[in-house]
Amino acid sequence: MILYYQMKRGGGWMTIPQAPVNCPPGLEYLSMIDQLIVKENVDLLEAFVGYETNNKYTVKNSLGQMVYCAVEDSNCCSRNCCGPMRPFDMKIMDNFRNEVIHLNRPLACDSCWCPCWLQSIVVTAPPGTVVGSIEQVWSICRPSFVIKNASGDVVLRIKGPLFTYTFCGQRQFNVYSKDGEAKVGKITKNWSGLAREAFTDADNYGIKFPMDLDVRIKAVLLGACFLIDFMFFERGLPPVEGYGML
Repeated sequence: MILYYQMKRGGGWMTIPQAPVNCPPGLEYLSMIDQLIVKENVDLLEAFVGYETNNKYTVKNSLGQMVYCAVEDSNCCSRNCCGPMRPFDMKIMDNFRNEVIHLNRPLACDSCWCPCWLQSIVVTAPPGTVVGSIEQVWSICRPSFVIKNASGDVVLRIKGPLFTYTFCGQRQFNVYSKDGEAKVGKITKNWSGLAREAFTDADNYGIKFPMDLDVRIKAVLLGACFLIDFMFFERGLPPVEGYGML
């Protein structure tokens, strides 16, 4: 309860729009927006002691209104032994503390030297009903992912930058159509200042997608943002972050 209201401070919640036909409950928030801002909350214990805690995020629209809050659910052992590769569940909740989206990330490898056991996240909305998934595609030079719908069909592709360094700049992961030709959106990691980057692994992201994109796929793109955060930007200040998939 206390944690939820701490995350809630600093801005009002987005008004619930009218739900489209056949929209999963809780995803109606995504029907009228074409971008999201994801901010990871700074944890003082993690910043000063170095003890890895569950990640917590706020998700806002372009007006700065709260859309969701997200809380990682993982155990102490996996957080401090497996680091950013750890498996986790993530609960994404609305204004009424209802869990409307659930993410599940199994333990896997993210190295280009291990092409058979790559990263993925399954997205369910409401929890228990699969709406899609994010799957890493084997690559050496640039990060690559596919976005799949509930039937397992590829609907979008994500291609990352050659370098994932973020020192005083941005890093952009472009979202393309399923054939990889037309750019339709992007996930951007924003530089958040020297002190924040040096002493915490709390990050800021922007997600942009077509307004008329299926709300289920918008929810999967939100899950892709969290996967990218853990894979490339949970390690702290460069030069720990680095080149492509190496």
